[in-house]
Amino acid sequence: MASRFGFQSTTMIVTNTPAADLALTNLAYCSPSDLHNFAVPRTKLFLALVADSSVLSFSPHENIRTGQIALNAIQRRHAKVSSGDTVSVSRFIPPEDFNLALLTLELEFVKKGTRNEQIDAVILANQLRKRFANQVMTSGQRVTFEYHGNNYIFTVTQATVEGREDSNDVERGIIASDTYIVFEASNSSGIKIVNQREAASSNIFRQKEFNLQSLGIGGLGAEFADIFRRAFASRVFPAHVTSKLGIKHVKGMLLFGPPGTGKTLMARQIGKMLNGREPKIINGPEVLSKFVGETEKNVRDLFADAENDQRTNGDQSELHVIIFDEIDAICKSRGSTRDGTGVHDSIVNQLLTKIDGVESLNNVLLIGMTNRKDLLDEALLRPGRLEVQVEISLPDENGRLQILQIHTNKMKENSFLAPDVNLQELAARTKNYSGAELEGVVKSAVSFALNRQLSLDDLTKPVDEESIKVTMDDFLHAFHEIVPAFGASTDDLERCRLNGMVDCGDRHQHIYQRAMLLVEQVKVSKGSPMVTCLLEGPSGSGKTALAATVGIDSDFPYVKIISAETMIGLHESTKCAQIVKVFEDAYKSPLSIIILDDIERLLEYVAIGPRFSNIISQTLLVLLKRLPPKGKKLLVLGTTSEVSFLDSVGICDAFSVTYHLPTLKAEDAKKVLEQLNVFTEDDVSAAAEALNDMTIKKLYMLIEMAAQGEQGGAAEAIYSGKEKIKIAHFYDCLQDIVRF
Repeated sequence: MASRFGFQSTTMIVTNTPAADLALTNLAYCSPSDLHNFAVPRTKLFLALVADSSVLSFSPHENIRTGQIALNAIQRRHAKVSSGDTVSVSRFIPPEDFNLALLTLELEFVKKGTRNEQIDAVILANQLRKRFANQVMTSGQRVTFEYHGNNYIFTVTQATVEGREDSNDVERGIIASDTYIVFEASNSSGIKIVNQREAASSNIFRQKEFNLQSLGIGGLGAEFADIFRRAFASRVFPAHVTSKLGIKHVKGMLLFGPPGTGKTLMARQIGKMLNGREPKIINGPEVLSKFVGETEKNVRDLFADAENDQRTNGDQSELHVIIFDEIDAICKSRGSTRDGTGVHDSIVNQLLTKIDGVESLNNVLLIGMTNRKDLLDEALLRPGRLEVQVEISLPDENGRLQILQIHTNKMKENSFLAPDVNLQELAARTKNYSGAELEGVVKSAVSFALNRQLSLDDLTKPVDEESIKVTMDDFLHAFHEIVPAFGASTDDLERCRLNGMVDCGDRHQHIYQRAMLLVEQVKVSKGSPMVTCLLEGPSGSGKTALAATVGIDSDFPYVKIISAETMIGLHESTKCAQIVKVFEDAYKSPLSIIILDDIERLLEYVAIGPRFSNIISQTLLVLLKRLPPKGKKLLVLGTTSEVSFLDSVGICDAFSVTYHLPTLKAEDAKKVLEQLNVFTEDDVSAAAEALNDMTIKKLYMLIEMAAQGEQGGAAEAIYSGKEKIKIAHFYDCLQDIVRF
């Protein structure tokens, strides 16, 4: 039978190695008459693939009979054969460029638990290169050898041939004089490796490479690269390199950002990727205790294992990861809490001592997560403590696509995802959705698909799995259920323009066009990250509707309206906090619009006096002049009917540009009435003249009143075009609405 290498495969009978010292050579022995079967042309090598597992070098021995192969105990165990069994053997011809560039070996004693030994990596590597020169090593192979009077076993964990790092073949190659050997040993083995000068790779991570999507992390590639560079790059190199550089490892990092963006997920996955102790995951409030001193003891206990490990193993100790979720709950700025116990201050002091105190640890990585970085004590954030601070912000379109792919991967593999589902389109439509909200969208879409297969009349009816399909419509329905916390308040904006937008004159159209130019300016400008615009005019002139329309037409991911109607009965300080929160939320989005509706109402303005809230006034002045963070852009639209008052308190000057929305002239009113089509052609001009100098809001109110008819019930016929408003009744209604 032909082997996988194109040479005849034969079977040989297994026997024991003829002498005990030969068992430590890793050679297979055969009869001198059989040796020519394994000769590698144009070389002095004799190689064969044994049991389709390991490639062994052959040597002749006169005590071995023809047709027999002598293997030591480790070789027999790896080939899964015993003495007297038959095993397949085929000549192995190594391909070109088969020399090993890197060989990683894990060491252990043959007899475990007997002693503790220190091994010089440089000396051992030189000995192994000479002793096993020109032998083939295969990943997973185990080899016995003797070193300084002790018998050891090494297991090949990595065998890399130069230029074939990404090959899917079995890791295998020939030991050459320049093969670099890296040694590993578990802490329980009793072996301590010293003088390992140049690590070609590190054992700090479990995997050689990271596929973030396989870990369930989408859209955070740049953030992860930043974390790796700052927190782990120094740990990849051996201890003597960092000591020569004169640096210490990073001991803490802080992940902060809006809720649902993947902070906890990233921290947990980092803990899983590290080849150290199982990470300790602590929710902030869990360390608190009602007993005096117990809380501080709980903090000390978190670091106890790391302290013992460092005392025992020094620089060879494993990395201990401690993950603090909601760290702001226990590490508030000292002096900010007034609970009378001072326990929060003590927690901060204890953490600072453990991370960067006199006996600070170098084998600890503390990962903190919070939505409120501003609440943390400043001493925690300086270098040497939680020095790596990475903002996990809302994902961009590419990030959202990756997240959607992660959450739909299983249903796609199992053919539950309908062909019409376009993830690219879904990613484009989910602006300002966090990772958690995107997961919620997928769950909601699946619920629609499953619900189609169920009947409330008979829930015991068997379900046809093949007919379950999650369609594009399911995702579109899910958007109505899962609304982003930092998205555009579309429903609130639509409520501000219940009658839609109609052509009501050149002046209004001009202001709309200028406002949309401001939107474009915010998008592209590098020197104006914040633009402010004040719309002023009589009450009911359409300021709020125009601002809402600009917000909707801008297609900005974050659009929020701040109005007094949502703050009825609130104290001044609470109102200020709500206004500030809207601005802070806007800073989390790359493009945002904030509408300050009826600013005089927000300021609690009363003409008698006049009286107004100075606290809210000063808050708005600060926010209107404060630039957003780098990379964030903001457009603020304000509306007011009391421009003279705002001018007197300095708020008008805080806006970049001010536009006046006038009342409607007769020709403007005529355009509106023609679009509404509720008058006869003969009556339109007369009605428009009567509406001269009236606001658009009053015009709509008057038309709705007149459309009811003299006896009522005529609205449906009038709006459908079957009937028209009688001009006499219109004049009667006009007298009711106009003040003389």
